[in-house]
Amino acid sequence: MATIYDVAQLAGVSPKTVSRVLNRDAAVRDNTRTAVEKAMAELGYIPSSAARSMRSNRSGLIGLITGAISRAGNTSVPTGLPDMFLIQGAQKVMAAAGKTLMIADTGGDAARVEPLMRTFMQHRAEGMIYVAAFHQRVSLPAPPAHCPLVLANCFDEAGTPAVVPDDAHGQAQLVARLIAAGHRRIAYLTLPPDVPATALRVGGYREALAAAGIMHDEALVAAGYPDQRNRSEDLYAAIEKLLMLAEPPTVLCCGNDEMALRVYGMLRSRGLRVPEDISVAGYDDHRAIAETLYPPLTSAELPYVQMGTQAAALLLELIERGQAAGSNPRKVQGALAWRDSVTQQAQ
Repeated sequence: MATIYDVAQLAGVSPKTVSRVLNRDAAVRDNTRTAVEKAMAELGYIPSSAARSMRSNRSGLIGLITGAISRAGNTSVPTGLPDMFLIQGAQKVMAAAGKTLMIADTGGDAARVEPLMRTFMQHRAEGMIYVAAFHQRVSLPAPPAHCPLVLANCFDEAGTPAVVPDDAHGQAQLVARLIAAGHRRIAYLTLPPDVPATALRVGGYREALAAAGIMHDEALVAAGYPDQRNRSEDLYAAIEKLLMLAEPPTVLCCGNDEMALRVYGMLRSRGLRVPEDISVAGYDDHRAIAETLYPPLTSAELPYVQMGTQAAALLLELIERGQAAGSNPRKVQGALAWRDSVTQQAQ
């Protein structure tokens, strides 16, 4: 492999002059620069990024820790939209900033997070992003002051800079749109109670009802998540109970699009048509599901790509101005995808 000394010898200049050409930190005559660049091309010389980063104190490397790679194809792990979309958003921002994103997967083992963080710091990463599979509270080792950390799709009690979805807003805008379509009996099939999104979305659901002057009926809220063995008996029982009400719902809001997929099948097994007999809405806007169902599914977007871009942008801010004090998580709002699974009700 060619060295800076080989380039200097071929170009007929000193190694220091070659360094000046590489770093553009001093004036060099045009003919000298041309000779050095020609020598580098002939020798196939590749400058040492490690050496440059030592001088500038900037490695250009950003670490990202996720479990998305090892979770791919693992149907036993309940997640919303693939968090790989979040990684794509972060990658786009870092590439535009001239940074290289190093991605490490936990393999589903939370104990691997700390050694992965340590490895990134050993490679002189300028900062790190931790990506969670779903909106949740996490507890991670504190990074050193010189290597800021941003949490994506999660938050902690220490106030680490974080970016999370605005779940309350997403559910509120969906329910408000259902009300505008004439629906008054709106049921909500929830995610597990220990998931932060559940309380936030139920709050958004109630907020939209209150804004429209519709009294909240607790009988219309039911647990819709599968059990630990991924069975749907409880979801089916919840739907049965809702449909047996004296005044049944005209629309079922599902905690995510995967749940809505199951609901379609359960309703059809009862001879009910979507949306002619009952409307269905989801959450995530997981297009692989929402756009392939028949009829296509109305769904509130879980803004994974936007969370990735905002997490990356936030990290770049922290790198430029130094580590920031703890703050409340930044909330990212998604759009509403209105499709044919919801019908207009007569007013």
